Amino acid sequence: MLDPLLISATEQRRALSNGRLTAEALMQATLDRIQAVNSKLNALVFIRDASTLLSEAKAADATEPIGPLHGLPLAVKDLADVAGLPTSQGSPIFEGQIAEADSPHVARLRAAGAIIIGKTNTPEFGLGGHTYNQVFEPCRNPYDASRSCGGSSGGAAVALATGMTSLADGSDMMGSLRNPAGWNNLYGFRPSWGRVPGAASGDMFLHRLSTSGPMGRCPADIALLLDAMSGPLPHSPQRMPFTPVGEPSVKINSKRIGWLGDWGGAWPVEDGILPLCEKAFGAFEQAGAHVERVPPPFSAEALWHSWTTLRSWSIARELVEIMDQPEKAAQLKPEAVWEAERGLNFSAMDVHRASEIRSEWYRTADQLFEIYDALILPTAQVWPFPIEWPWPKNIAGQRMDTYHRWMELTIPAGLIGLPVAAVPAGFGESGLPMGLQILGRDGDDKGVLELAEAYHRETLWPERRPALTGQSITNGRLPDAIPER
Repeated sequence: MLDPLLISATEQRRALSNGRLTAEALMQATLDRIQAVNSKLNALVFIRDASTLLSEAKAADATEPIGPLHGLPLAVKDLADVAGLPTSQGSPIFEGQIAEADSPHVARLRAAGAIIIGKTNTPEFGLGGHTYNQVFEPCRNPYDASRSCGGSSGGAAVALATGMTSLADGSDMMGSLRNPAGWNNLYGFRPSWGRVPGAASGDMFLHRLSTSGPMGRCPADIALLLDAMSGPLPHSPQRMPFTPVGEPSVKINSKRIGWLGDWGGAWPVEDGILPLCEKAFGAFEQAGAHVERVPPPFSAEALWHSWTTLRSWSIARELVEIMDQPEKAAQLKPEAVWEAERGLNFSAMDVHRASEIRSEWYRTADQLFEIYDALILPTAQVWPFPIEWPWPKNIAGQRMDTYHRWMELTIPAGLIGLPVAAVPAGFGESGLPMGLQILGRDGDDKGVLELAEAYHRETLWPERRPALTGQSITNGRLPDAIPER
């Protein structure tokens, strides 16, 4: 008998189409898995009523498919709105707030036939690569529940890795779709800016750092969800020409890939990560591509200065009204206050100079992609760390001066909006997963996914699933964390 939780969402979709699987059976299996493991891992922070979900699945079986996600269970990150469900954003300020309407990409997922089962755990406002907050219990790594699952799309990754959802959305500013994918043996995809536009409200020009995107157990699942989320939004300047990605091919013969490693030693990296990633190169080469080492193409210090300036300025824009209300500001996590205070203190020229650096890096990267079809990096500079840590304070003997410095290797793509796939790289000596980032030229989302698909067929890492047994599960909230000044 077909076990619907042992196949990809793409395979689930085919099984639903040919009658080997029903949406009702898939939903029941999903709910049974949630019942079995969610209390240990805290991936889902809100779950809709089971009888209602089963009724919706039964109704899906009785109707013609309305879209490519028809009947598939899907969870939404708790930063996005789902009409009728709470959106806490991981903050006590918004705890219990009920959304009146869907976020734009959520409306598209619903229109494509997905059955939204609930919300996935995230740090407060998505700040930080470790999924804990003051509202819910921390989200735990299914390969070792005493370790972090990454973030900020940590709940999405854990739900996918354990079969609690067929697909999941996420968002990515500083690796939030990439770091948790790497730490949960999954695929995450940060699309080119504009492919999945944000809401057509407020400022729509200045703060281009974050984007929504898909997570899945294989690149074909990523492509399926990406096409459902994508497309121009009326009254939005983010109108990237939209061509469906479709199911990615594996024709990557003669592709040239550049390995950037630790950026010439500029970034400290824990032992074992770089050798594991270098070993993973073999999968690209077996598929017909060529990988070679690339010296640092730009100043790491300049990238960091530009990024931290523009990031804090963007976060300050989001939090300025809360910061003006002392009773609410007192409820913010220290990292959020630190970011907002920095951003509010920048001058217009500070921001302009940071943007000039960003522009220069874009031009440099564009020239680099005239030589290489893709660039690759690890997804994190550290292995999944103890869940009690707010963040790693030291890497390879080097002190981290901010709460997010340990994710510095995510900013080359994030700063200029490049498409980037996170793919599994295998497991370290401790049995914990790590991943690789595949960066592509601006707008070449399809090319990046084709490389990911060819790599996937050579490796099939997500088939090595977490055992979910014999793990040490403890309760308790994490301590507050203050960024190093």
